[in-house]
Amino acid sequence: MNYYYEIKNELINNEINRKVKNYSINKSDLNSYYNVGKILNEAGKHYGEGIIKEYSQKLKYDLNKNYSVRLLYRMLKYYNFVSEEKLPTLSAKLSWSHYDEILRFDDINKIAFYIKISEQQNLSVRQLRERIKSNVYERLPESTKNKLINQDESNVVDFVKSPIQIKNNWNNEIISEKLLQKLILEDISYFLEELGEGFTFIKNEYKIKINDRYNYIDLLLYNIKYKCYVVVELKVTELKKEHTGQIMTYMNYIDKNIKTIEENETVGIIICKQDNEYVIKYCSDDRIISREYELV
Repeated sequence: MNYYYEIKNELINNEINRKVKNYSINKSDLNSYYNVGKILNEAGKHYGEGIIKEYSQKLKYDLNKNYSVRLLYRMLKYYNFVSEEKLPTLSAKLSWSHYDEILRFDDINKIAFYIKISEQQNLSVRQLRERIKSNVYERLPESTKNKLINQDESNVVDFVKSPIQIKNNWNNEIISEKLLQKLILEDISYFLEELGEGFTFIKNEYKIKINDRYNYIDLLLYNIKYKCYVVVELKVTELKKEHTGQIMTYMNYIDKNIKTIEENETVGIIICKQDNEYVIKYCSDDRIISREYELV
């Protein structure tokens, strides 16, 4: 079998399909690059991995297009992952450019995660690069990663990043909770993405009355997917035990006065300058989590 001839024909046919059937460029690329990866896999068994460099040079000369060594390796990796069922089958939602970004990693679970969120959130390649650059996967709690690996059911706070990144376009020095809140509100969409899926903004400084005294919830959110209210409290200090007591009071108020019977119990997120695992460990309410913030 002439492996190089097969690869060259596959790539030529793909270029023709791209021009003639513009509407199906994505499908053509994925099918062709999968087939090229399969041929490279067979060629490698006979000639070793060095054959990829040789084929890259010949393709550049014959087709007057740069099919780099890196690109051919990506095709080989793509084939191996799909054929070994480590990746989902070809997705019409993702382009080759998506896979090209994702397949730079060696961690199979990390690859599967970025494929999943790219599909679910309909991410453009640019948006995918932003997620990768901000280390979204690395900032997930280990418990969440284990759930993804085992395909366990997730809950409302599983995908809250650690630390939570907050945009600081003005390079302000954070000296108060009010200022931290202001930065969050300036790009509330970005902040909601940091929390995970399904979060929507209701109000900041949400006023509630306990006995004869008014209190103000820093941020009141709602999660559409999990059908629950989310109370967010901001702290520019280390997490303290009185912070959990405060947010627990607010959560109980929402449950008793606002939540309907069809909705799930309210969840609390304390965003602080420095976490304290023992405060959360000995907190009596497991609906409360804490996360440090990071200004970017």
